[in-house]
Amino acid sequence: MQGTWNLDTHDRSTKQHEVAAAQACLRLLHTARAALSGSEPPATASVLAVPIAEADEALRRAGLAGNEAWLLERIYDLGPDDTSP
Repeated sequence: MQGTWNLDTHDRSTKQHEVAAAQACLRLLHTARAALSGSEPPATASVLAVPIAEADEALRRAGLAGNEAWLLERIYDLGPDDTSP
């Protein structure tokens, strides 16, 4: 069927982009924590440049740029089930 769009495939692709964006943001978070816990803050910017660019691109691909509240919910979905602080 030419000209027909499989919505299941589109939804699956969208979901994959959303998960990839959440994972990229988690990598950025972990890298930032590690960089900021060190005793040499001037190196922080160079360490974070790649994960920031990766997260920005993943957010753009998933259509999530500018939608931080929704994205944070997806990130929390990837974390442990424990909701205690």
